[in-house]
Amino acid sequence: MSDQVMEFIGIYDADATLWGEVSYWIGARLGRRHCALCDITHGLFTRRRDWTSCASELPAPFVTFHRNDAPDDVRLAAGDRLPCVLMRTASGVHMALDPSAVEACQGEPRRLLEALLARGQDG
Repeated sequence: MSDQVMEFIGIYDADATLWGEVSYWIGARLGRRHCALCDITHGLFTRRRDWTSCASELPAPFVTFHRNDAPDDVRLAAGDRLPCVLMRTASGVHMALDPSAVEACQGEPRRLLEALLARGQDG
């Protein structure tokens, strides 16, 4: 797979509903819910500035979805492996970073950037 990456797609292990957002936020504060991608891209209430800066260094846009609002092709590529980051190329949507690779970034935006840059060059 040597296609150029047209888009990176992050999928959170959380739902995009008011109840989903509130229950995730409360569960995360109580240590009962965890999404490694959320930890990288968001702070307590808003998007992290350091993540926004890192995302601007990627060779393609980085878009995000929740598990319940992702397009069909994205959901199919991710399956139940959440959170994850996918790559959209001319040949389709492919896994870039599976849940363990996202977790290995340890909440650090720069680590996710480096992992994606390395993966994007692998094709």
